[in-house]
Amino acid sequence: MSSQTGMDPDVFAQFIDQLERYVRERLIPAEADVVATDELPDDILAEMREMGLFGLTMPEEFGGAGMNTSQYVEAGRIMAYAAPAFRSITSINIGMIATALAKGGTPQQQAEWFPRLAAGEVGCFGLTEPGSGSDSAAMQTFARREGDSYVLNGTKRYITNAPWASMALIMARTSKENLPRNAHVSAFLVPMDTPGISTGKRDKKMGQAGAHIADIIMEDVRIPASALLGGEEGQGFRIAMQSLDKGRLSVAAASCGYARRMLDTAMRYASERKAFGETIANFQLIQAMLADSKAELYAGECMLRDAAARVDRGESSIVEAAAAKMFCSEMCGRVADRVVQIHGGAGYLAEYEAERFFRDARIYRIYEGTTQIMQLVIAKNMLREFAAGL
Repeated sequence: MSSQTGMDPDVFAQFIDQLERYVRERLIPAEADVVATDELPDDILAEMREMGLFGLTMPEEFGGAGMNTSQYVEAGRIMAYAAPAFRSITSINIGMIATALAKGGTPQQQAEWFPRLAAGEVGCFGLTEPGSGSDSAAMQTFARREGDSYVLNGTKRYITNAPWASMALIMARTSKENLPRNAHVSAFLVPMDTPGISTGKRDKKMGQAGAHIADIIMEDVRIPASALLGGEEGQGFRIAMQSLDKGRLSVAAASCGYARRMLDTAMRYASERKAFGETIANFQLIQAMLADSKAELYAGECMLRDAAARVDRGESSIVEAAAAKMFCSEMCGRVADRVVQIHGGAGYLAEYEAERFFRDARIYRIYEGTTQIMQLVIAKNMLREFAAGL
């Protein structure tokens, strides 16, 4: 991954200025087409690759930008002001897969995959299955060792970017027994054009038009033993969980970015819509909803920046990442609900953006660990530290 120092601050500030302009001048005007077609425009994808948005966190020597965690989540927050699909297509590359490669990949694996992913090949992260998500003991996908190869069989479900991906980081059992510390799970770097691997049809979703998820089906998929991440069995779940910490900060950043977009939209509507002879922005109960949203957004942004800074300082951040993800995603949902309410009847109509925001925001409380899983992560780590006298 990038060093903790990250990109040069002046260069990063220039990049953020450029990114903010790009979001407002290119991405937001393209949203109507994305919603209408459920696709990302090819010309915008080409521009995003040219801007290096698929390699923000990858080392400079492999074509990335070398951003640290604080810079990465700030860039993600800016991107998330636009429709979620634009951030989603890059997020797995620069979040979970980049983290897994940096923390667990061999030098050969890093040399092979970092340049390809930084250049804009799309990666996906295969953990969830029809019968398991956070529960590794229920995982069914199995990798059988045969000489210098592994043979994979199983199905992964709800895999973001699977329809576009050229590679997948697949979690699979390498032991039929459930071992201590989840050592029965290993991770594999799998090209999506390997014989025997296929994707199911795109799932129809509540929101987030243009972002796609699908099943990955593996039937006797033979890959070389060199595809085992880190060259060591039994490390996959540990690497997945470390990667999910970064993924949770990414979702927190997305929640903050989209909440800011929704709040700006609500402010504009309240300042234009008239009732009883004046704009509704003059009504105190409308002001209360705007004020509550601003206060919660400010709190979420502060949590996000603090948790990211802890990662950059090399401190333990499991609790902080989970807390930021939980609070920011729930905050985003509350802001979305208020924005619909401020719009009144118009908030329920597809003609206005409020109902789309409401549908788009709902997933943030679910993926990369539900709010309920975040509560368990936070509480278990708190109790562990308390018992240890920390």
